[in-house]
Amino acid sequence: MSPKASTRERILQASLELFNAQGERSVTTNHIAAHLEISPGNLYYYFRNKQAIIAELFDRYEVAVDGFLQVPKGRAVTMDDKTFYLESLLSAMWDYRFLHRDLEHLLGGDEALAERYRGFAASHLEVARRIYAGFVDAGLLHMTEAQVEAVAVNAWIVVTSWVRFLCTTGVSGECLTEPMLRRGIYQVLTLEDGFVSEHARPTFDELRRRLHVPLTELFSTI
Repeated sequence: MSPKASTRERILQASLELFNAQGERSVTTNHIAAHLEISPGNLYYYFRNKQAIIAELFDRYEVAVDGFLQVPKGRAVTMDDKTFYLESLLSAMWDYRFLHRDLEHLLGGDEALAERYRGFAASHLEVARRIYAGFVDAGLLHMTEAQVEAVAVNAWIVVTSWVRFLCTTGVSGECLTEPMLRRGIYQVLTLEDGFVSEHARPTFDELRRRLHVPLTELFSTI
């Protein structure tokens, strides 16, 4: 964290760090203030409560996803785009992993955030559908319209549920690693395996190889 960052920015960065490491439910505004060596009153000057901090972090997560989950304009999608989407998704999941781990709790305790998330989910599911349709139009995937919709939904379910799945296997929040999330992105890619065109197969298989993390390695720390 840069010492020149504003107090408000330092609060956001510290909150993200603590939420990711310990889980949002384990971190209070007093913990955040103590971590930054500022008074709780100083923190409340910028954020009236923890929900306001979470809302700002969700804003940033949404902006990050909006930045990469876009259909290219004026050209067909390519396998390079697929690599970009998946690597960017992995980065966003890792940077904001507390949102994925604590999602149900966060939405259950904040109706305003839940309403925002419903809009976020609806709009990005539609973008995912359009991206998959773009891969079909480019001849990279062979899918019907119904299959495009189903794979888009299944991909969303995997992405949004993967961290919680890991937790059910005994992985604690502080033990989450980037390779554990990488395997989740691999699972998204495997949803497309039966639809890949012949000329896209070599690049697809290479991307799958890069993303693969063996389950024996994944759960060796449990």
